[in-house]
Amino acid sequence: MSRFLIECTYVFHHPEMNSGIQRVVRNIINHLPKLQDEAVCIPVIFKNGKVFEVKQLAPEHADDWHGRSRRTLEKAAQKLVQVRNRYWLIHSRLLRFRPWTASHNVRRVTYILCRLASVSFVLPLYLTEWILRKTEEQPRAFEMECRADDVLVLLDSSWHADFFPVAEQLQQQGVAIVSVIYDLIPLTHPRFCDGPLVQVFDRWFDWIANTADGFIAISSTIRDEVRDEVQRRLGKERADARWFDFFHLGSELDRLDPNQSVRPAVEKIFTPGRAIYLMVSTIEPRKNHAYLLDAFERLWQNGSDVVLCFIGRIGWKNERLIERVKKHPELKRRLFMFNDLSDVELEYCYSHAKALVFPSFVEGFGLPLVEAMQRGLPVMASDIPVFHEIGGEFISYFDLNQPESLCRQVRQFEDSGIFPATQDMADWSCLSWEDSTRQLIERVGRHGVERQMQIQQHVRSECHETDHCSE
Repeated sequence: MSRFLIECTYVFHHPEMNSGIQRVVRNIINHLPKLQDEAVCIPVIFKNGKVFEVKQLAPEHADDWHGRSRRTLEKAAQKLVQVRNRYWLIHSRLLRFRPWTASHNVRRVTYILCRLASVSFVLPLYLTEWILRKTEEQPRAFEMECRADDVLVLLDSSWHADFFPVAEQLQQQGVAIVSVIYDLIPLTHPRFCDGPLVQVFDRWFDWIANTADGFIAISSTIRDEVRDEVQRRLGKERADARWFDFFHLGSELDRLDPNQSVRPAVEKIFTPGRAIYLMVSTIEPRKNHAYLLDAFERLWQNGSDVVLCFIGRIGWKNERLIERVKKHPELKRRLFMFNDLSDVELEYCYSHAKALVFPSFVEGFGLPLVEAMQRGLPVMASDIPVFHEIGGEFISYFDLNQPESLCRQVRQFEDSGIFPATQDMADWSCLSWEDSTRQLIERVGRHGVERQMQIQQHVRSECHETDHCSE
């Protein structure tokens, strides 16, 4: 039986992160044990050019001083490893040009000088790794051997990773590589991303397009985009040699600590009779918070007392928006912003709000939509294909070119009490994270079986032709 090696390197080293991809990775990994009777699934990380089996995804004391100190050292070690790898990559590229190609002595001197210069980051790296080894209470991952029939599922965000040569070596040994794709936004909508990310993501996708045996996206919308992009880069014949599929995400919040309470500042805004409209996401241009401000300003000008609440950490390219919020006359009256809510507080907001409003320009899935709907909170969202796939007729859609489109829906909801969607939320059903995990493993496994059958048919066909020719 093939083993599924589920890669979670970034989340393993950054257990404090709680944005979209980290939520997905953590929930998938935590639900793998429930599939143990159906498939052999092993969480793995890459470290120092080797594969490690993860026994515990997060440290036991992740939030105390010791845990925070270790995370700081781990981040420093990762940065130093990246510097080391890029440094020697530049060195290897220099050797392709003159005068290095023409003289062995020049190459030798350059190597010695580079070795001496590398001390500036090699010594701090060795020291950091030594401290981490000495202060580790209990190892959370152990080195393991891979088998030729293993399936490596790259679940985590790997575009900044440095394990590509190891993955290629495993593939040469027979390990199949499957890439989970969350979206292609840095390629399709680069204006919403930082410049360095666009370049890094483009190089990563070029590598994964040429390397992976299959791709599984988090929606059929993204699956189709991935197929088109791989075909554009590799050509139809090579793209057809790979498989493309999708799975959907779960909806439970996994960090609901019963010992945590909701801050009074959060509870305070949810007074009885108050209509709170939530926007839950990282604050960055793609999420289109400015559209919501425009729409709700119109509502306020027309006498409405509806409340708009932004929930999510502050991201990038948002200085003007943050300044606009902080200086807004309705701030802490009919406009609120929370950048550090716990899952307990987010659950409270979902449970006490009147609706979620989600005006994203583009998404890979839209996790807050299913989190809200799973709790019975109706959703108003931008009219984009992936939201139709996820929410169907249970969501009310508005036009991103017309803030008045959202205003009309809010007014209609406030005046009638009837949510302006075609189907009733009571009839909607969602996937749990266990369902999502099972869907991912089953679909990856199915394609693996189909792949093996194709290979066997090809071998039998070749054998038949050989026997026929020998006759």
